[in-house]
Amino acid sequence: MGRCSVHVLLLLLLQALQTSAEGPDGLLVCLCDSPKCLQDTQCHGTRCFSSVKVGSSGMEFDHGCMDDPEKISLQCSTAPSFHHVIFCCSQDMCNGNTTRSSLIALLPSVPEGEPVPYRVETLALFVLGPVVVLVLLSVVSVLACRRLHHGRLQRLQEFDTEQGAIDGLITSNVGDSTLADLLDHSCTSGSGSGLPFLVQRTVARQISLMECVGKGRYGEVWRGQWQGENVAVKIFSSRDEKSWFRETEIYNTVLLRHENILGFMASDMTSRNSSTQLWLITHYHENGSLYDYLQRVAVETSEGLAMAASIACGLVHLHTEIFGTEGKPAIAHRDLKSKNILVTKELRCCIADLGLAVTHSQADNLLDVGNNPKVGTKRYMAPEVLDETIQTDCFDAYKRVDIWAFGLVLWEIARRTYSNGIVEEYKPPFYDQVPNDPSFEDMRKVVCVEQQRPFIPNRWFSDPTLSALVKLMKECWYQNPSARLTALRIKKTLDKIHSSLEKGKES
Repeated sequence: MGRCSVHVLLLLLLQALQTSAEGPDGLLVCLCDSPKCLQDTQCHGTRCFSSVKVGSSGMEFDHGCMDDPEKISLQCSTAPSFHHVIFCCSQDMCNGNTTRSSLIALLPSVPEGEPVPYRVETLALFVLGPVVVLVLLSVVSVLACRRLHHGRLQRLQEFDTEQGAIDGLITSNVGDSTLADLLDHSCTSGSGSGLPFLVQRTVARQISLMECVGKGRYGEVWRGQWQGENVAVKIFSSRDEKSWFRETEIYNTVLLRHENILGFMASDMTSRNSSTQLWLITHYHENGSLYDYLQRVAVETSEGLAMAASIACGLVHLHTEIFGTEGKPAIAHRDLKSKNILVTKELRCCIADLGLAVTHSQADNLLDVGNNPKVGTKRYMAPEVLDETIQTDCFDAYKRVDIWAFGLVLWEIARRTYSNGIVEEYKPPFYDQVPNDPSFEDMRKVVCVEQQRPFIPNRWFSDPTLSALVKLMKECWYQNPSARLTALRIKKTLDKIHSSLEKGKES
């Protein structure tokens, strides 16, 4: 009995010693060698660790234990860096086997005992590097912009093949000449397309802008003065550069001097207020556009006929090719409308805005549609343009588009022409069938699907002249483009109507 009790006591004592060796609650026993350990050389936790930290005072080595799961997960999974390495293990006293040299070996390329401060050169590189890169990029951007700007300013030089022959003309002629003198010289010297290039540049730089007389999607129109004479300065917005380029190209390369085509004087690309401005300088007509004039003034029958006939004359000149060394190609306008027609002081009209024009020469059968992706004004588009059946490789197709638009302009004039003391207020074509700013689909539905045409008031049929104009405009509005009249036939018909009106007055 006594011997059995002794055996039980011995078993209990061994179990207690084993439990004390494993630590409380089954925790690991770890080597503890850090300022946190105080006097103890051991600690208890769920994970043992050894670490080395590199600081300004040298390397600090620690041994200890961790029992916080989040801390264990965060620190034990941290990859070695230049400043800190930690080694974790999960056996009793396992961190006691980790030597300083083995920990140092885990540091990425750091010699023993040396701290890892950044060198002055490295810090300077980090700070100054981005600054230098930004400065270089800024310099490159400025140089690129200046080069682009310079290139755009020089582009006009490509238009005038006679540049080298007129260097002496500027100093001797420009300062004391009037515009009439310069334009007379242009016509008699054979260029027939506005002023010579260098004179254009000089004239443009001597113009003072006086007042803005119109604005549109293309930009602005200003009344300017050159040596006391009024001129019109059309300033294109930068996004409409292709229209300016095309109009300049046509005016500078073809014979366009005609009383019913807006008189071109100069074109220039200049820099004002730190921005590029595209100028087109033409004759100034204080009555403004036909669109503006008809809203202000109603006209007598003879005046309305004269306006219509003058537009037809201008269109004939555009559409006709002039053969010979001093000739011109045939030109289709593509954006004919009352806003692009100006009224002279004699109450005649001249056609303006050739930014969308198409040219054709029979000699080489070359159709030049330019490089402008824009199309005409939707309200004035012909059916074949709206339903996209136009023959884009056929020049006659573009002329027929102009005829359709001319018929609409004729309708606008007729509305504002007196007969028996009656006149309608100004309205644009299809005013009662489409919104103020019609979409492409709006116009296609009305013109192509429903095949509608502008409304003809009853009073027109009781007036011989207006009745004749109704017949004429309807022959411009055929759905089939090839059935429409030519510009020359329209001009001859208007002349006949005018003759009949004059005979009626005489009798």
